[in-house]
Amino acid sequence: MTARLQNKTALITGGAGGIGIGIAKCYLREGARVILSDLQESDGERALVRDHDTASFVTLDVTDETAWQTTIGDIGDQFGQLDILVNCAGILPEMKPLDEITLPEWQRVMDINLTGNFLGMKHAIKAMKAAGGSIIDISSIAGMVASPLISSYSASKGGTRMLTKAAAIDATTKGYNIRVNSVHPGVINTPMTSGPNDQVAQVSAAIPMKRVGQPQDIGEICVYLGSDESNYVTGSEFTVDGGYTAV
Repeated sequence: MTARLQNKTALITGGAGGIGIGIAKCYLREGARVILSDLQESDGERALVRDHDTASFVTLDVTDETAWQTTIGDIGDQFGQLDILVNCAGILPEMKPLDEITLPEWQRVMDINLTGNFLGMKHAIKAMKAAGGSIIDISSIAGMVASPLISSYSASKGGTRMLTKAAAIDATTKGYNIRVNSVHPGVINTPMTSGPNDQVAQVSAAIPMKRVGQPQDIGEICVYLGSDESNYVTGSEFTVDGGYTAV
């Protein structure tokens, strides 16, 4: 059986995080060439690069437009084209009420979680417009339903949700064969969402499937969206939360 992402080149931002690593593992399994990016290389990324000839790492600050231009340009020079962009870089700020959030704190979340995605989509579309491709934005269920104490995070993820749809329509209106979709994880077992065992158990009890998700759960839907199987899917959102938002 042919690997689902054979001969495709994918750039995954936020590659040092648990979800980014999970997506990369699924992509490598399906035959993709994977470029992981983050501000600093993690142990997980080093292991993937060491164990897979088709994996590499580049330093990328997603808030720096020049860095985006350089990174995507270098990928084109080395591999011929960029086929898939997964915007996975993001931060979860300190939980606090909206009236206690400082402007610099707000701006940092927006810069990384929303502006970083905008810059990635902008330059990926420019690179993909001739041959086509797939852009996948990792949002969150926090961009769909409200929760206390994470207003800046929710706003950034809600913005990503609608920016994804707008980019999808822009691309198709211009006649580009570029698909743009968003994935909305629920609670996923990563260092960013880790907590005491009793807290994890409490969260799991509120999820209809009675467990938190794993990075691979996000990776599998990203394989579908990066593959030719999703050739008629754009401007859509995929919730991966064990049924949490269905209740």
